[in-house]
Amino acid sequence: MEQLDSIITMVALTMGVGWASGINLYATLLMLGFMANTGNIDLPPDLQVLANPMVISAAALMYAVEFFADKVPGVDSGWDALHTFIRIPAGAALAAGAVGDVSGSVELAAAIVGGGLAASSHAVKAGGRVMINTSPEPFTNWFASLGEDVAVIAGVWAALNHPYVFLAGLLLFILLLIWLLPKIARGIARVFGFLLRFFRSEKPLVDDYRKISSGSDKGGKPLT
Repeated sequence: MEQLDSIITMVALTMGVGWASGINLYATLLMLGFMANTGNIDLPPDLQVLANPMVISAAALMYAVEFFADKVPGVDSGWDALHTFIRIPAGAALAAGAVGDVSGSVELAAAIVGGGLAASSHAVKAGGRVMINTSPEPFTNWFASLGEDVAVIAGVWAALNHPYVFLAGLLLFILLLIWLLPKIARGIARVFGFLLRFFRSEKPLVDDYRKISSGSDKGGKPLT
């Protein structure tokens, strides 16, 4: 039973760091480093570098930058686009390091799973922000950003302290992902279609914007 718990804990940490990195990489690094540096957790050998004060300081600085950039409509989407090339590889690397000193095939499998989860959570975050940014008010954006920060911190904490609970929550996230991604993709297509017509000066742009913001067509039919 103890061996099973150890395996479940490792799996939860592997999946947790991959999933969290896709949403907020710097918050993930900061939390892992802080908890390890204060003796609250024992990181696998390949992740112990995260407890280095220089790494913690760098993660804290970048988290502070992202905290503000992530709450400015438009800037957040540009930030997400740039971090497509950072969050996903980092999630794969952290997941591979989380499995500890094992065979290369296990590390590769962990990297694939971690990278896949990072890509999935990043896609939901970035795609959702594109849709939110069609709203003229900033408060939805702020609430979404704060909610993502809380989700990352709570998720990493749960993966470390309550792995069974985290894995159950991750399963729900995957099911939600299957349902949500096609809707986000269609929404993004509408947004970029509107932008293309805007730059071509096509009309009526006001009606198009209202449809994007409300999620329905002129007859009230949902655009899904």
